[in-house]
Amino acid sequence: MTDTPPEIERILRDKLMALSGEERFLMGAQMFDSACEMVKASLPRGLSESEQRQQLFKRLYGKELDLNNHYGPHAG
Repeated sequence: MTDTPPEIERILRDKLMALSGEERFLMGAQMFDSACEMVKASLPRGLSESEQRQQLFKRLYGKELDLNNHYGPHAG
């Protein structure tokens, strides 16, 4: 669903595309950091740093972080 008129969408897209790739990347990274801070603020108080990271991952990606799974060239 969108309630933004097509002309406004075009203006916004043109403004974003006028930015350099680096500027768009940094904008996205800043938005992701902001989203992470909002999720962290909603987590229960008193979680360890490890528990906080696991809950953050679950909220952002919708699944548990499997700390026992190994990635890389020797992964099974």
